[in-house]
Amino acid sequence: MGAQESNGQERGTARRTLLGAAVLGAGGAVLGLPGAANADGRHGGGYRSLPRPTVIGHRGASGYRPEHTFGSYQLALDLGADVVEAGDLVPTRDGHLVCRHEPEIGGTTDVSARPEFAGRKTTKTLDGVPTTGWFTEDFTLAELKTLRAVERIPANRPHNTLYNGRWEIPTFEEVLRWQDEQTRKRGKQVWIYPETKHPTYFRALGLGLEERVAELLRKYGKDRKDSPVILQSFEPSSIQRLDKLVGNPLVVLLSAANTRPWDFVAAGDPRTVADLVTPEGLKWIASYAQGIGPTLDLVIPKDADGNLTSATTLVADAHRAGLILHPYTMRNENPFLPTSFRKGTAVDAYGDPFGAFRVYFETGIDGVFSDNADTAVLARADFLKG
Repeated sequence: MGAQESNGQERGTARRTLLGAAVLGAGGAVLGLPGAANADGRHGGGYRSLPRPTVIGHRGASGYRPEHTFGSYQLALDLGADVVEAGDLVPTRDGHLVCRHEPEIGGTTDVSARPEFAGRKTTKTLDGVPTTGWFTEDFTLAELKTLRAVERIPANRPHNTLYNGRWEIPTFEEVLRWQDEQTRKRGKQVWIYPETKHPTYFRALGLGLEERVAELLRKYGKDRKDSPVILQSFEPSSIQRLDKLVGNPLVVLLSAANTRPWDFVAAGDPRTVADLVTPEGLKWIASYAQGIGPTLDLVIPKDADGNLTSATTLVADAHRAGLILHPYTMRNENPFLPTSFRKGTAVDAYGDPFGAFRVYFETGIDGVFSDNADTAVLARADFLKG
């Protein structure tokens, strides 16, 4: 039987399974069922008790607010995200972890408009790529706290520029405290999904990320297998290092099939992402991690015109290896959608994300990162209704 035919026969069963999981995950706190999130911050069922497909607020609600700010994180929860990606972790010069998409902050803060920091602009080689700008590792935390966040992609999200300058850069420790505060206020466990960014690069600078992450998780009692903190990285060696330091659920992020994780490049490991998504590669990942975060193109590739083709066997292969899948990233705007789901040509206009969500959910993925949590929640409800 072809993969496409097999997927079609399995969809009804998969949808019923997902519906049951979602009901238990969403209603468990009310019904007092095992695995329900409790207001005291403990979560009996761990990551597998989350509603499925799990809606992960990508850098918060970055479709509506500048990413990696408490304004974005807060809104993601308000819009119904099950988990908030708070945040992408990079270090300061004095060793604190802060939440930025990249260590280069020229595009996500107002640093370029600050004359006192004009001399900090420089060019560095970041994972083999010459990059010019301002870097978190050249600032103390006190200095970074004087900056304010701005919208990273204003051409696609001009409405987000309304909030430029409103929020400062959060630290990871502040995020952990915010998580506890929101759990108490909302009466249900808030989950977060931080990522170690460019760990090989920072380790070479004497700013290793994993030990700093582990130290803070231990400080706040969130370093166990049932803790509401999922850790992720594009570098498998970072996840392997975290596996030895903490008990948290761990996820290996996977980019395009023809790429190599930077730690593989640095170590001379010839494997590509294509090797990691084979049954053998997935079995290797499952020896130290609980999930993968593949780009959506690894789940359903696109043709030369940007239209979706047939689904790969990645979902079934990963599940067979015991791994969950949380692909990235669903966004509402035209340029980020498969071609057939776009409406018009405006780069800041919405296409048909609901149609795209439906196709991706039908593959059996366990969740998805989305910049628009409210859209993802509605799309999930439509899908589970059948």
